[in-house]
Amino acid sequence: MSASDHKNDTKTSESKSKTKVTADSPQNFEHAFAELENIVAQMESGQMSLETSLAAYKRGNLLLQFCQKSLADVEQQVKILNEKNQLTSFQSE
Repeated sequence: MSASDHKNDTKTSESKSKTKVTADSPQNFEHAFAELENIVAQMESGQMSLETSLAAYKRGNLLLQFCQKSLADVEQQVKILNEKNQLTSFQSE
């Protein structure tokens, strides 16, 4: 493999890692959160094998990151709207 092949291979890997949407990506926040809740319930039951638990943990981690990013994106959109429209911040009780 030449240096240019390695460089191209690295670029391909980088572009793939930057791509957030995959066949396994959740459709939206609600689907991701529901799947995450299901994984937690299954893991808490204690009925999963070690290998299945590890796979579920990895999937759960991916879903958690997706949910956190979705919430951060929405929070940023709300901040922008607040700045433009002079809305007040939401105050939870």
